[in-house]
Amino acid sequence: MKLQRVVVLGFLFALFDVSGVNAADDLSHPEKLYNTYCAQCHGLNRNGKGINSPQMSVQPRDHTDAKGMGDIPDDELEHAIRDGGLAVNKSVLMPNWGKVLSDEEIKELVKYLRAVCKCGNKSEGK
Repeated sequence: MKLQRVVVLGFLFALFDVSGVNAADDLSHPEKLYNTYCAQCHGLNRNGKGINSPQMSVQPRDHTDAKGMGDIPDDELEHAIRDGGLAVNKSVLMPNWGKVLSDEEIKELVKYLRAVCKCGNKSEGK
């Protein structure tokens, strides 16, 4: 009887462990990047309400806001991610990720942000 419980419990732990791995594998690379580097401030719902945001004097941008995000050119988003908020006259609390993320990952994040806000790509000057 004890052996059966151990086997069943072991199976359940293995099941939960495997399902956690599969769930993480279902995420796209830019979504994983966002969850790792951005969600603490911008939130798991991408709405600017992350775990750090209540302590911040300047609230993080709501990446689901199509109007607000749609007004920002792609190159400005890339610049903000690469060089931090201060580089684009925004919050000094936004870190620069240019030494952490590759240029390709930054471009992937910008495309991901466009999908999140459902506001399409914006070239410079538009």
